Amino acid sequence: MKTIKLLAACAALAMAGTAIAQSVVTPAPQNVLQLSAAGTVEVQQDMLSMTLTTTRDATDAATVQTQLKAALDAALSEARKSAQSGQLDVHTGNFSLSPRYTKDGKINGWQGSTELVLEGRDFPRITQTAGRISTLSVGNVGFGLSREQRAKTEAEAQGIAIENFKQKAAELAKGFGFGGYTLREVSVNASDNGPRPRMMAMQAKASFSSDSAVPVEAGKTSVVVNVSGSVQLK
Repeated sequence: MKTIKLLAACAALAMAGTAIAQSVVTPAPQNVLQLSAAGTVEVQQDMLSMTLTTTRDATDAATVQTQLKAALDAALSEARKSAQSGQLDVHTGNFSLSPRYTKDGKINGWQGSTELVLEGRDFPRITQTAGRISTLSVGNVGFGLSREQRAKTEAEAQGIAIENFKQKAAELAKGFGFGGYTLREVSVNASDNGPRPRMMAMQAKASFSSDSAVPVEAGKTSVVVNVSGSVQLK
């Protein structure tokens, strides 16, 4: 009987200790400052992407598919002659085939489209190849950064952002009457805020003749790295 009472007493003490521990509120951090800073580097876009496309229309799906395949095969054959990894990469894009309906909801024909994408760092090679392809027309043109250029630019922007963060933290610590700070937590995020010019098919088609290079001109883009976090003022 004494043993049972002793165990019950121990259990009661344990429960009481747990309740006391749970009732203790952890004090909120004191003198913690939240801040952010950014680093921006403007760089020339060195990647070109051209999408060539065509559409076909016929009374039956097989005819449309055959015509699209013939146009795409001819374009691929021409593009592969100039393909070079990193400089001019070639791959197919969207391929669609859908019925055309009358007002009564009956199928009265088929229409479809296909795409071929030329992309890389060698602008003259890409534009000249696009000009030699006669079975497809330029659908749109886009610019961007290569993986190497992006990594290099992000590293530069990141260094600027970190220095800005440290300088801002030091200035704020001094402004609040503290001698310095220690880093608590930080996050780093990068983004590309630059324009991506586009040229629609009809505009592109009117700008060049057969076998001539498609006129393009890349712009600049701004790579931004944001550093945000908190510091402990001391």
